[in-house]
Amino acid sequence: VQLQASGGGLVQAGGSLRLSCTASGRTFSSYAMGWFRQAPGKEREFVAAISSGGGTTWYSDSVRGRFTISRDNAKNTMALQMNSLKPEDTAVYYCASRQPLQGGVRRTQDEYDYWGQGTLVTVSS
Repeated sequence: VQLQASGGGLVQAGGSLRLSCTASGRTFSSYAMGWFRQAPGKEREFVAAISSGGGTTWYSDSVRGRFTISRDNAKNTMALQMNSLKPEDTAVYYCASRQPLQGGVRRTQDEYDYWGQGTLVTVSS
């Protein structure tokens, strides 16, 4: 599985961005995926996750109600719609996937085996 994240950029506080993650291969619909982020000087943290079929989603407390994770299994893509952005959302955002046939959502990084290269989101105050 190869993952390619895109969509980052510079936005003012209160604005919106939409991140996308495209996966290679023909098993996309069989595995759960997630978004993580790493702010400068901090450890990488969980943001959101979605099950293989898209029916279950989890969010961190810091983004719940502002961010929405989704996936399109027909197009091998996952998205993170980020609204009401805050300066503390500034980070490199990574998409990640579990192994094929692992469809359940997870919060911990160790449960994800494949990672995209990251896309930088900068929120100015």
